[in-house]
Amino acid sequence: MTSPHHTPSPQDPRAPQHPQALHDLEELRQSVLATPDLPVATSVFWVHHGTRLAGGDVTYLNQYVLVRIGRAFGACAFEAGQLDPDICAELSGRPLADLLSGPAPVRLAALDAYLGHSQPHSEDPRAERVTLPYGTPEERAVARDRAIAGLLPEPDGRRIALIGVVNPLVAAIRERGGQCLPCDLNLRRTQWGDPVSPDMDEVLAKADAVVATGMTLGNGTFDRILERCRDRSVPLVVYAQSGSAVARAFLGSGVTAVSAEPFPFSQFSAEPTHLYRYREGTDE
Repeated sequence: MTSPHHTPSPQDPRAPQHPQALHDLEELRQSVLATPDLPVATSVFWVHHGTRLAGGDVTYLNQYVLVRIGRAFGACAFEAGQLDPDICAELSGRPLADLLSGPAPVRLAALDAYLGHSQPHSEDPRAERVTLPYGTPEERAVARDRAIAGLLPEPDGRRIALIGVVNPLVAAIRERGGQCLPCDLNLRRTQWGDPVSPDMDEVLAKADAVVATGMTLGNGTFDRILERCRDRSVPLVVYAQSGSAVARAFLGSGVTAVSAEPFPFSQFSAEPTHLYRYREGTDE
């Protein structure tokens, strides 16, 4: 079920004025650092979450660092051992500029929180709000991933690189007739036994379109994906829990569509929740 947004509130006047075409994540970070009167991070916290969907043989283990600024939470998934939970006590209440100079996952979460506070997804006139239904983890994952696959341009018969494998999204791409090229650093096979490539450049070279997780924003691979998609004029869809507002900032700068799911994420509730879909060229 979808419900469009009609009455946005004015954007925070302190929000950074980004260049018309962003080159990379560092350019975005520097533009925020140059913004006067940056706020403090109200809180920084850490979540470790495991999930095994019915019928699957993979337990997804996700760790997130989260930053709250004003009305928004920013998030970034990170790999085991990349951060120590003590960082939450060290950084809560610190100026945003300090977080933007911290470890990569903290930088991304802080940037996400600031951009989400400056212009909440719920108040962005470009956003199409999609309601994920009350249901089991499996029902909600299927609804979410069908909404993501719906952002692909005519996937029937096309090779779709999926960077960051989630089995329901593999199924959703195939339902729409696409040939999925799965790539992941941690998984070796999909639920159906398909081989998963660990080589991002291999699948990017073959793909007619790319779907990438927001985790790529925090692990240093997003800029490379963006560059390859620009060079090959290949559509790039980002499905983002990590860095949902950061992914949105690249809409029209190499990113053609975004599925933004700000914290709290759909897997943390059985109740209806929302994600926000963006497409390049949507009027502001």
